[in-house]
Amino acid sequence: MKTTIRADKLLSSLGITSRRGVENFIKSHKVTADGTKITEHGQRIYTKAKIKVNGEELKKSKKVYFLLNKPKGVVSTARDEFGRRNVVSLIKTDARIFPVGRLDRDTHGLLILTNDGDLTNMLIHPKYHIGKTYQLAIKGQVQPSHIEKFETGIELEDGITQPARISVIQKRKDATIVELTIFEGKKRQIRRMCEAIRLPLLDLMRIKFGNLTLDDLKEGQYRELTGREVENLKNLVKNPA
Repeated sequence: MKTTIRADKLLSSLGITSRRGVENFIKSHKVTADGTKITEHGQRIYTKAKIKVNGEELKKSKKVYFLLNKPKGVVSTARDEFGRRNVVSLIKTDARIFPVGRLDRDTHGLLILTNDGDLTNMLIHPKYHIGKTYQLAIKGQVQPSHIEKFETGIELEDGITQPARISVIQKRKDATIVELTIFEGKKRQIRRMCEAIRLPLLDLMRIKFGNLTLDDLKEGQYRELTGREVENLKNLVKNPA
């Protein structure tokens, strides 16, 4: 009896996109399994099927993992329909890598890129409770009432945010620097949280993802993750908080 697997799981295991990105991928590419076109991300495929993308056969590739200090003005996609500079173009590799989650164009800082679709899917899924820490520069003074709202949840159009951790790092005359850790990844979440409670956001930088930090990595630079760092990420999803 032939064993089958969902298209999204198989394609992510081949390292061509994350499971969340499979639907868009099969809409923009001709993907076939033993000559049959794949049209749905949940389509069942023979596990040993010959997979082709635009006529080119895919084979399982070695997993690679990169840490990038993303600059502002760069989009967090593998390719961009408007021809804007994207994060993948900043890394020299022959692997088909993609970002783990996204930072919007005006947000800078830590971003992981890989061709490990299964790990990507778990790292960005809220059920695994992976913390992502940001440094925010907010115009004016942050009040205790603002802190409480971050810590209890803020009402957005797509639901109330999960409780976040927040601490004030520095109080300046005209701005406040805070560190904020969230455990989910709604679209433009931190910007929308600040807008909802009327905090003018001057700058947003991700400084930590799970146990990973930028350390001395300069903006626009990247490095490969060490074997231990990759294992630590895998352990985070094996043993969620």
